[in-house]
Amino acid sequence: MDVRGASADAVASLTSELETVVSGSGASAAAEVADSLFSASQTLRGEAALRRFLTDQSVPEEAKSGLVQQIFGGKVAAGALQVLSAAATRRWTHAGDLADALEHLSELALVRSAGTEAKRLADELFELGQVVQQNPELRDALSDPSRSADDKAALLDSLLDGKALPATVALAKQSLAGTYRTVSVALGEYEKVAAAAHNEGVATVRVAKQLSEAETSRLAAALERHYGRPVHLNVLVDPSVIGGIKVEIGDDVIDGTVASRLDDARRALAG
Repeated sequence: MDVRGASADAVASLTSELETVVSGSGASAAAEVADSLFSASQTLRGEAALRRFLTDQSVPEEAKSGLVQQIFGGKVAAGALQVLSAAATRRWTHAGDLADALEHLSELALVRSAGTEAKRLADELFELGQVVQQNPELRDALSDPSRSADDKAALLDSLLDGKALPATVALAKQSLAGTYRTVSVALGEYEKVAAAAHNEGVATVRVAKQLSEAETSRLAAALERHYGRPVHLNVLVDPSVIGGIKVEIGDDVIDGTVASRLDDARRALAG
């Protein structure tokens, strides 16, 4: 999540608050907290006056906490209400950062609800993103403004039912909210959240043919040594690579493909 100043401090503090709330609470309880926080974030996006009031530094903390209790008390999970009350007492650089932060915290809670299945969650989010990108009809259906949110959610249910983790399904449905530019972008960001929650980076690896398990392990180990933390690999077989390997991690691109070397040679000849 890209926030600065006071908002960055607030998100860091609230992330710790959330960890306390969901720690040892079980998958269903963490998922309930996530759903409540996401719902609250959408409420704040639609209520500018409420958003401004809760982020106004001149308003006493007691008044903000009281309003949170009045609006959300009995309507959201107890753990989510605790996080919401804490969020109302934090300082925010921009009023809109509060809603963004709550949505981010809902994503984190869903990651935590996956427990030991975090790697599977990241893989499923990546695979779903690929399916959406490679299927124009599905991509258009999920972005069609004339289709209701329930209709789109039902489409995702039909696609994922019995095949994906509950956390994957929940995040896929959250991607329909339009907070991110597209569903594909949202799924990519969720995958980064899942990896970062376990102190991992995310690398997209393009190869001409599928890597063996041993090759994948060696590459992961090499990237971990280079970046100083584990790296989750998304391996894509891409015929345009011809041979070699291309790794994209964050803003870094490591291109050792035959196609890249041929391009370099062509440019050298043209020069």
